[in-house]
Amino acid sequence: MYFRRKTSAGRAYLQIVESRRDGDQVRQQVIATLGRYEELQASGQLERLLRSGARFSAKAMVLSAAQEEATLKIASRRIGPALLFERLWEETGCRKVIEELAGARKHGIALERAIFLTVLHRLFVSGSDRAADRWREDYQIGGLEGLTLHHLYRAMAWLGEELPAKEQDGRTPFAPRCTKDVVEERLFSHRRDLFTRLDLVFMDTTSLYFEGAGGQTLGRHGFSKDHRPDLRQMILAVLIDGDGRPICSEMWPGNTADVTTLIPIIDRLNRRFAIARVCVIADRGLISAETLAELEARRLLYILGVRERSDKLVRELVLDDSTPFVPLVMTKRGREIDYEAKAVVLASRRYIVCRNLQEAAKDAADRAAILAALERTLKRGDKALIGNTGYRRYLKTIRDQHFAIDPDKVEDEKRFDGIFVLRTNTDLNPLEAMLCYKQLWTVEQTFRTAKRRLMAGNHRRSRCADRDRDRARRQALPAALRATACRQSRAARRRRRAAADRAPSRHRLTRSKMSCHAAVAALIAIADQLLSKSNCRRWVKV
Repeated sequence: MYFRRKTSAGRAYLQIVESRRDGDQVRQQVIATLGRYEELQASGQLERLLRSGARFSAKAMVLSAAQEEATLKIASRRIGPALLFERLWEETGCRKVIEELAGARKHGIALERAIFLTVLHRLFVSGSDRAADRWREDYQIGGLEGLTLHHLYRAMAWLGEELPAKEQDGRTPFAPRCTKDVVEERLFSHRRDLFTRLDLVFMDTTSLYFEGAGGQTLGRHGFSKDHRPDLRQMILAVLIDGDGRPICSEMWPGNTADVTTLIPIIDRLNRRFAIARVCVIADRGLISAETLAELEARRLLYILGVRERSDKLVRELVLDDSTPFVPLVMTKRGREIDYEAKAVVLASRRYIVCRNLQEAAKDAADRAAILAALERTLKRGDKALIGNTGYRRYLKTIRDQHFAIDPDKVEDEKRFDGIFVLRTNTDLNPLEAMLCYKQLWTVEQTFRTAKRRLMAGNHRRSRCADRDRDRARRQALPAALRATACRQSRAARRRRRAAADRAPSRHRLTRSKMSCHAAVAALIAIADQLLSKSNCRRWVKV
């Protein structure tokens, strides 16, 4: 049943009508005619009728009470995130260290609470400080009374504040010391005891780009790992110890080359944290001949990745060494992975040749698919293959502007299936050195965690090793071969990639905000590492 307004002879009447099915047709039957619509509305009889009927409907009673502002207003806030991460915040020493540093100056606000709110917000949803100020309204977080958005901005500026000239000892050539450096040093001292040592240090770098007016100090145009060469960027480096805990982060101008950063970082590491003995583990992108010479001169231990394809000594002698491999079976993510490694010494240089047998099988399958696709493409014409360096890996020129698959290149490529090569001056056995190097994934995990929360969207493209880039290119070749009819110039392809990767950011990173982002990246990573090693995820929805 329902109400119907019926117009007759220019007058409107209100009726109660019921729909009934009569065979295949639906007919309406008038139950009652209540009267003229205007008179019922003017006299208030319609409202009284509806209110009387609403007594028998719970939903209608709630709506009626809400319309009359007779409902009881309540607020619902979540308490889980603050309860859980407040404890982690205290156990890692973040609260104590920040309160001690902030207490030396009369800020007049709860600076530590403002930073905790910022970190907690980025652990869960990410976004700008303005978004954090709105987000906290749905959560019960102690000590935030009286804090406003302006106070969050002041906290961010304090973390990136440059230290006085007398405290600039140990700064790198790329950036001055600021408050976040003191926070990192105090955090390290907080968890340090008589037996604390930094035997292993993992280091890697990534880039963060600026949008809008950000990047006045560190923003420079350089090689972009996010494929945004049109924007200014900065370089962020993170150092992690052997237990997976971040030690410190470094910020450099965006045009800083990776190979020039390792030695200044190590020198500063010794001065900042009073480290006597350390083994540096880094990827091949951070290494050059000058860097290796400096490491040897300082008598520092290292385990470094090697470019096995471009290094002539490795390609022609190390890979051909007949020393047998030592096998190792590891369980990763519920499945077994077969590794093998061996040590090769040439001209007083010690190399570790490692192989992942599952990756080797995958490389062989990918290569077979690429060669099959190449054969089909060559039958249709090979002019489209001229400008593609990935295709030329397996091709040879048989006559002017014509190509064929080169069997010798194919056989040579098989030598690199599943292979990665390390160089070290340690006395670790091959398997131990390989396992130490494999722990570099903790740095990559830190970058994935931090950049996903620092940027409003996942614009991250991690810095891959040469082997990883080649493998990704080989996997994409079969699909690319089917589209070779559409030829583009190199500049056009670059513009197309930039346009495809371009996505609007929900917030713009200013200088103070980027300083805070780099500063709290280590704090976020500490909490995330602790969370991943506990059972806390059972109670937290991220």
